[in-house]
Amino acid sequence: MDTRFTEWLRGLPDERLRALVAGRPELITPVPAHLEGLVIRATSPSATGRALDRLDRFALAVVETLLVMTAEDGPGVPYQELRAAVARSVPPDAGPLDGPLREAVDRLRALALVYGQDDALRPAPGVRDVSEAPAGLGPPAAEVFRHHPPERLEELVRAIHRGGTGRDEAVAERLAGLLAEGGIVERLLADIGPQARAALDELAWGPPAGRLPNARREVSVATAQSPIEELLARGLLAATGEESVVLPREVGLVLRGGRVHRDLRPGAPPLAGTARDQALADRTAAGQAFTFVRTTEELCERWGVDPPGTLRTGGLAVRDLKKTAQLLDLPEWTAALVIESAHAAGLIASSAPTDGEWLPTTSYDAWRVKATEDRWEVLASAWLTSDRVPGLVGERDDRDRLLNVLHPELRRPTAAEVRVRTLRVLASADPGLAPSAESVRERLAFEQPRRRGSYRDQLVHFTLREAEQLGLTGLGALSLFGRPLLPGQVQGKNGPAGLLAPLLPEPVDHVLLQADLTAVAPGPLTSDLGRWLSLAADVESKGGATVYRFSEDSIRRALDAGSSADELVSMLEKHSATPVPQPLRYLVSDVARRHGRVRVGTASSYVRCDDPAVLDEVMADKRAVPLRLRRLAPTVIASRSSRAVVVDSLRAFGYSPVAESPEGDVLVTRADARRTERPPSVRPPLGASGPDADLVAAAVRAMRAGDEAHQARRQPSAAPDGQVPRTPSTGTITLLQEAIRQGSRVWIGYLDSQGQATSRILEPARMEGGYLTAYDETRAAVHRFALHRITGVADVN
Repeated sequence: MDTRFTEWLRGLPDERLRALVAGRPELITPVPAHLEGLVIRATSPSATGRALDRLDRFALAVVETLLVMTAEDGPGVPYQELRAAVARSVPPDAGPLDGPLREAVDRLRALALVYGQDDALRPAPGVRDVSEAPAGLGPPAAEVFRHHPPERLEELVRAIHRGGTGRDEAVAERLAGLLAEGGIVERLLADIGPQARAALDELAWGPPAGRLPNARREVSVATAQSPIEELLARGLLAATGEESVVLPREVGLVLRGGRVHRDLRPGAPPLAGTARDQALADRTAAGQAFTFVRTTEELCERWGVDPPGTLRTGGLAVRDLKKTAQLLDLPEWTAALVIESAHAAGLIASSAPTDGEWLPTTSYDAWRVKATEDRWEVLASAWLTSDRVPGLVGERDDRDRLLNVLHPELRRPTAAEVRVRTLRVLASADPGLAPSAESVRERLAFEQPRRRGSYRDQLVHFTLREAEQLGLTGLGALSLFGRPLLPGQVQGKNGPAGLLAPLLPEPVDHVLLQADLTAVAPGPLTSDLGRWLSLAADVESKGGATVYRFSEDSIRRALDAGSSADELVSMLEKHSATPVPQPLRYLVSDVARRHGRVRVGTASSYVRCDDPAVLDEVMADKRAVPLRLRRLAPTVIASRSSRAVVVDSLRAFGYSPVAESPEGDVLVTRADARRTERPPSVRPPLGASGPDADLVAAAVRAMRAGDEAHQARRQPSAAPDGQVPRTPSTGTITLLQEAIRQGSRVWIGYLDSQGQATSRILEPARMEGGYLTAYDETRAAVHRFALHRITGVADVN
């Protein structure tokens, strides 16, 4: 353990420690017993790596510059020297440096990645271990040549110094010192040929390592026959294995002209894109949001009647996705997004883990009666925080298995973080600017350079595409009502739903009936009218106005669902802005007149009709032979086929039978909407950002108290002798609240699980939900205490 770092951390004031654990919340999960425990956790590779992942490109470059300028056990770097080194990498047109550099150094110290005062800044322990090839530079020469044979090192020193070793110190350190001396590397570079110099230029800006057969070959300046051998003979390139070579750091810095980075700019790259009218973008996004909500409702309604099955491996079959996409009149990727968003919002779920069915949940019934803007907010929030990636549907996993919709393997831990960061980039753009995808990727690469890669670029592409479909963006620009969805934004009356509501089209409760048996919906229909019209007619086309067509099949579908001819005509008259056309009245009455004249029961099944002539036609029809019909009476025919088969066959022959119960009642053949239970949600709450301030303060107090005990090498505090404190319950609450406010210690009496009163010395942190969270000095740990078990409170003398 680095004692300098430990003492620096111990000397920080409490507000600096609180800022540290707030910026790196993993350090107090769980709370360390003392500050040395905090040091061990903060300098671990995993914790250090997570902290570096949070840095932007400029702050990370400052850390890398400091790593290059310092040795592991060497002295610190003054701030002005660090500034000079950073300034060499900053081009003249990059703007002022002092402000961004000071801000970066202060942030690095706040995260305990850099420590020390301005006169001696050092990288924190652990940072060097997780920073492989900082700034693309190779290891120092002392490290590179450490394991070379002494005779080989002496030969390299003679080739560089041209006069033998000259000192008794270790030859590797002597060689490293020579390469670090001014002018030495420049002289060696002047001695090599252009091809050797070209090979060095390839490695100069990283990666600094390469592969070379027989890298440990014996070669000298006199015997070198190739450009690579010229470099090996002069120590400008070093073998690190049988087939690997690396460029020493000192050589790389000379090749870079003393710059640590090629082009370092303090500020984030500007966003470039297309300027849009913000009002037009908002209206476009609102239209997309409205359509997405209605499409989700249509999906759940259809799956409630005709649910697809659940694959044994989980997810939805490819054929079911294609069928759903056709029913919704959407591309398959959009249908996958609708399905996954509904699933993330808890509106659909599987009735069983395997061999079940995908059904709407009971939560769907509560969702569909909400206002459109509230329904959209539920869907958009669920998508934003979901760890599933609908865009991966149709691709294959590492074992070449197809990834289906709702498949468990669609989960990606970083999906929600990438979505939020991508939308934050859009939110940082000027109002009305639609940034290009490349511009967004460049900004994210600046904000988190250690996480850059093709995988994140793919997630960014999915996010931009899906945000447009959901209505968070319009014409590529972040919508006015999409902005408050981001974590940390103020909600209230100006939340997403409140801002979206005025932009939504007003639902209409009427249609325009045409003489060609069609109905034109001049706008979005109310939910009840839309569901009824979807039952009694078929959608013919969608667009600014939806066209529905009535047919024998659609009218019979409504009659099968229990409606009568009079009820159908009444609904049409009630919701039509034009008179009901005569052809439509004739269609309804004609289908209704024939509907139910033929009835099918079970014999396995039977056919009954009051008109014997109709049954004569059925018996004479050659297509009915497979049904194996037998005449039981002038008005009754029996069949060995099932009732459903007979009904479907007679309808195919042109008849309009209805199913009949054993009691003779007409059966409503429309399947009832089915539901399943919503699985428990495991998504984090939207907007969760770091630990609670009271918890942070309690953790710092606990670590301070534990550190005092740890330094003094004493046992945990003993409770005072005598009877445990006893105070009224109201007085107990008041005294604890005062202790929390002042940050003082108290003596309490506490009943254990056996009802025995025990004494505790506590540092209370907070009270909520009937519990007190406090640091227990008698146990040297943070505990939660049930308030009803505290017998009383007293001050600690």
